Amino acid sequence: MSGHEGLDWFKSSYSGSDGGACVEVAYAWRKASYSGGDGGDCVEVATCPDTVHVRDSKLELRAPRLDVTPAAWAEFTGFVARV
Repeated sequence: MSGHEGLDWFKSSYSGSDGGACVEVAYAWRKASYSGGDGGDCVEVATCPDTVHVRDSKLELRAPRLDVTPAAWAEFTGFVARV
């Protein structure tokens, strides 16, 4: 479920399936610095301690999300910076 101000809310796996005891957490998405300012080519990243989430913001929740380890993300961004 989408929140506001760049947050993407979802129900925690610790929440009950009967609708009670719901805990929601959020990713804080930020747009990549190389994304277009006119609404095109928008790549967004949300970093968490164990996972880095990457998505195409033009498609929002309909698009698949790429989830990688922080080490893999650091290696990727380091490679891209050298290119």
